[in-house]
Amino acid sequence: MPVRYLIVDDEARSRSNLRLALTDASDWELAAECASAAAAREALARHAADVVFLDIQMPGESGLVLARELAAQPAPPLVIFVTAYSEHAIDAFEVFALDYLLKPIGDARLAQAVERAAGMLAQRQRGAYAAALRDYAGAGTGSAEARRMEHVNVRSVGSIERIRFEDILWMQAASNYVELHLAARSVLHRITLNRMETLLPPGDYLRVHRSTIVRRDQIALLATDGDGSYRLTLRCGAVTAVSERYLAALKSAM
Repeated sequence: MPVRYLIVDDEARSRSNLRLALTDASDWELAAECASAAAAREALARHAADVVFLDIQMPGESGLVLARELAAQPAPPLVIFVTAYSEHAIDAFEVFALDYLLKPIGDARLAQAVERAAGMLAQRQRGAYAAALRDYAGAGTGSAEARRMEHVNVRSVGSIERIRFEDILWMQAASNYVELHLAARSVLHRITLNRMETLLPPGDYLRVHRSTIVRRDQIALLATDGDGSYRLTLRCGAVTAVSERYLAALKSAM
């Protein structure tokens, strides 16, 4: 079955450029083009769509208004947000594991978004995606700080997984990713450790190194090596280095 998609953008040229770029995706089929959120509602009432390319900055109703309505559906179409700017908005998309495209849209980035969407559809991940979209819409402004989060949405190939913060024992920076260590496995999440730290429930976690954050209830043993450096053993058995910068706070927490 072809993947049916909808383009929602108030700029005719942007709609045309995206439509032409998607002609390379042979199994993708255009359902409709819309210049407003109101027109998109009418189109969605007439045509089934698997994916919606949704511009955020539109006169009248913002694309976010339509996104909130779609999020209320039990199995909404996948939304690939399209934006010309706003680092804050892009940051929110990544926090909630949603996909986005920056104008002007590059061929490689579009191909990546198409592949991700196809993977989600193939693995029947609509339910997990709906939960992530509701999280984003429920934040109101799209800001992760707009409300206290109890979990993080982690995107991998063809799937989105919701992981509760209380299940994360400790985490460690890995380039542009953070390795989340759970009781029985580890998960890579595309976010920086500094950004992740701002999302954590206040008081539950403690930074012990520039690359490591641990749950306070996992702290077990602080020891010093012969060279004067410190290491921390966690209740789960993991051992991590401790920076001098965070040593006083760790000792206080113990």
